[in-house]
Amino acid sequence: MMEKRYEEYAYVLDFLLHGRPGIRPSGRAGYRAGALAQLVGEEFFTLLEALVKEGVLLKPHDRVYVGKEAREEITYIIGRIGYDELTATARMELPAVISRIVLNREKGFVSFFNTARAVTPRMHALELIPGIGKKYMWQVINERERRPFESFDDLQKRTELPNPVKLITKRILEELAGASKYRLFTRVH
Repeated sequence: MMEKRYEEYAYVLDFLLHGRPGIRPSGRAGYRAGALAQLVGEEFFTLLEALVKEGVLLKPHDRVYVGKEAREEITYIIGRIGYDELTATARMELPAVISRIVLNREKGFVSFFNTARAVTPRMHALELIPGIGKKYMWQVINERERRPFESFDDLQKRTELPNPVKLITKRILEELAGASKYRLFTRVH
């Protein structure tokens, strides 16, 4: 059986000091008690909603611990949420936060370019990245056969691929929004 893996750290997309407006069981409008944060996980890009500890103030781009051990800022994880459940602020912050995670995890994403394979007989995983068609796909494949890429810079110089971080960020956003049947970097929630 495969071990279930969880996010250890996440980045704040939005902080709702007074919780989220909603409908109470009584049928009247009100707020869910307590401060909430909408987060994106650092490893699997899981979208989460969490209850924030009393007295803690968070802002977009803050990195918080959401793992199984004692947490400083988060009381508990309410659960995974879909892209369509993100607040307007969270959606606005998401691209910048994802770009930051991609940059922080450069080695892993460069490894993707070094090892990506075909997903179907007619479609290569590289072609699932927005902006990469057959031309760039073959440039990446031919260059990585000469020697593996060492960084985004190296990848960009040797293949003339425009801004790999931006392209990967765009792909992750598409996956989170449910715009693709293939997932390269995110998990189904």
